Amino acid sequence: MIPAFDVQTWKNGPCAVIRATGELDMTVAPRLGAEVDRVLEAGSHPCLVMDLTQVPFCDSVGLGTLVSALTKMRNSQGRLILVLTPGMITRLLAITSLDRHFETCGTLHEAFDAAA
Repeated sequence: MIPAFDVQTWKNGPCAVIRATGELDMTVAPRLGAEVDRVLEAGSHPCLVMDLTQVPFCDSVGLGTLVSALTKMRNSQGRLILVLTPGMITRLLAITSLDRHFETCGTLHEAFDAAA
């Protein structure tokens, strides 16, 4: 059984962390987008780490939400790091050639090291 979509946010040093759990599709993508906006409104985090290791599925709307987050972070002179394990989202980024634009890491620890 796939867990219901959930979003958790916390701070880790200079980074804001958003962890999503569950399928990222058109019904829940606005929740993730709203959380990104909330982090940006706080204005004190030059780096956003988005942990998607517990997201087994992402549709085109979810992908659009990730692209929007990247654009918003870049426009605010910030940095977005996606934490991904090999799977659907990694393949989706490769198929769409978006893997060239997103910074990715395999674990939160790697992402925090990269952000330091």
